[in-house]
Amino acid sequence: MTQLEVRPLSRAVGAEILGINLLDPVSDAQIAEIRKIWLQHSVVFFREQPLEPGAFQAFAQRFGEIIEYPFVKGLPDFPLIVPVLKLPHEKHNFGGVWHTDTTYLQEPPMATMLIARELPPVGGDTLFASNYAAFEGLSPALQDTLRTLKGVNSSAKAAVTHSREDRLADSATDKGRSELNSEHPVVRTHPETGREALYVNPGHTVRFAGWTEEESAPLLNYLFEQQVKPEYTCRFVWRPGSIAFWDNRCALHNPINDYHGHKRLLHRITLKGDKPA
Repeated sequence: MTQLEVRPLSRAVGAEILGINLLDPVSDAQIAEIRKIWLQHSVVFFREQPLEPGAFQAFAQRFGEIIEYPFVKGLPDFPLIVPVLKLPHEKHNFGGVWHTDTTYLQEPPMATMLIARELPPVGGDTLFASNYAAFEGLSPALQDTLRTLKGVNSSAKAAVTHSREDRLADSATDKGRSELNSEHPVVRTHPETGREALYVNPGHTVRFAGWTEEESAPLLNYLFEQQVKPEYTCRFVWRPGSIAFWDNRCALHNPINDYHGHKRLLHRITLKGDKPA
């Protein structure tokens, strides 16, 4: 078996995995090694992997159970694969704000996998940030306070709602206009690594449980700024056939909307998670 090469993108988060062709059969040992690297770096990237939808779905299933995205329909022949699309005339990009995927669900997804299909000539990169590093960078006293709190998450927070409008107009599911809400610990213990991570995000967290939005805003805004300090982030430049695979339990991301007038299409798969603790 060829040894996988790992190239970290930053000290805090993200690494490229080289030395594997996903068009070839991938052994259980290789899947286990990829998962080990993924757990260490929170996000992993593969280059030049032109997987068709069926092969992409089969690869993702090696890591967990695929679940539906609640608001936008998947591909006609692969309903569990959701197109992440921005057309040249559109102003908003899908999910175009710092967020962790669908934390408004009672059991948010463990992971998300994206593969690039069509890209603008320049732009459309994605930023990732480590919620481990963000939590570890706080004072012990604030860490202790946050461990006592729960965050209220909503699918209806304004900034991320606007980013869905174009896709809801042409491919909404039956739940497309519904509001989903959840409460989760502000500090989450990762079920596989045992490490603690912040578990709030600008896209979906609206307040602390038992607090008003006005009372919550100063501390939440401080935490949102803490999460995306440059030293806690990495930036991924997409190419056709690139794959990103991130751990929603300890990372957040932000697709940059800087390619107006051009089409960008990726395919997305989300993997079943558990109730945060």
